[in-house]
Amino acid sequence: MTYRQTLDWMFAQLPMYQLRGAEAYHAKLEPTVLFAARLGNPHHRFKSIHVAGTNGKGSSSHMLASVLQEAGYKVGLYTSPHLKDFRERIKINGRPVSEDFVVAFIKEHKPYLEKAGLSFFEMSVGMAFAWFAEQGVDVAVVEVGLGGRLDATNIVVPEVSLITNIGLDHTEFLGTSLPLIAGEKAGIIKEGVPVVISETQPETAPVFREVAARKNAPITFADQQQLPNYETSLLGDYQTRNIKGVLAVLQTLKTLPVAEKAIVAGLRRVVENTGLLGRWQQLREHPRVLCDTAHNREGLELVFRQLARQPYKRLHLVLGFVKEKNLETLLPLFPPGAHYYLTRPNIPRGMDLDLLEGAFRDTGLNYRRFERIADAYDAALEAAGPDDLIFVGGSTFTVAEVI
Repeated sequence: MTYRQTLDWMFAQLPMYQLRGAEAYHAKLEPTVLFAARLGNPHHRFKSIHVAGTNGKGSSSHMLASVLQEAGYKVGLYTSPHLKDFRERIKINGRPVSEDFVVAFIKEHKPYLEKAGLSFFEMSVGMAFAWFAEQGVDVAVVEVGLGGRLDATNIVVPEVSLITNIGLDHTEFLGTSLPLIAGEKAGIIKEGVPVVISETQPETAPVFREVAARKNAPITFADQQQLPNYETSLLGDYQTRNIKGVLAVLQTLKTLPVAEKAIVAGLRRVVENTGLLGRWQQLREHPRVLCDTAHNREGLELVFRQLARQPYKRLHLVLGFVKEKNLETLLPLFPPGAHYYLTRPNIPRGMDLDLLEGAFRDTGLNYRRFERIADAYDAALEAAGPDDLIFVGGSTFTVAEVI
């Protein structure tokens, strides 16, 4: 198969959670453990840092990878989802896994994958770990896909674990309260392995303390530490929270020493070193276009707060969501004077446009609906003046289509 045919097979045979939702979610570790054993347990051949959380885990993972790269290490980075190309998920020193490896890996293991019925995510994790081991990385920064305890990445025993913010997201799988969700995220805490918590939240801190004590894992709450202030190339005020967690991890990382100059350079060169997309990213000027992949209440709250401080004549928002989003909790966040362009991501999980429009109908917000994201974006560009601001968001997939 070609690279494109290989991806088509992966997407079709073993549905992505990002596209399909619950039917693609495997809440068990055994398939990954067995597949890793078949691969020779490649995750035993490199050091790792494991990153979980509701918001900030992607940005934090990229910051850590960038700093470690500047420190001279060969750094693997596994993240999800991808925005433009599957290979964004698996990188070494910012370079995506080769198309040839993706094709050869699936060709070699296809009969097993079909028979075992592994999920798209499970096979991607196995592919990443095999690539990192083959290429001899010094360390891999591994981002959890969903939750933590039963996530396929949770077969690693890292040097340090990092848990960022906890919010009400994926409640159908992780629980309907912050303590329950924190309990799932705390599942990445390993026996004797230090864990850093980026933000002290009253509802979740006791959960993390209890699990860490039970696992004899030294625990650090980054926002309670006296840490230096560093700048980052990642825009977005919310990154200040993520930086604290990253710095606390680097302080805890005794087996991989990092000099201060690597921290300074790494935080300033995150995008250049890793190719991160979609985090308060500016796509053009006049009109200025910003996009952000924030997609839950906590994330959108921070984004809209920062939008309110931007200079603009008029504000235009191109929004599309996935089915499981609770619009009742999100609608109060939306700026009342903006122009809204409602649309639907082109995936099976995309929220029905009639449902989205129905939620907006009685709010008094100024909106129009569009069947395609491209049409909504074009309409916003056409309506916007040179001093206006266009924001694209609501879902990773809305941002991906515009990028």
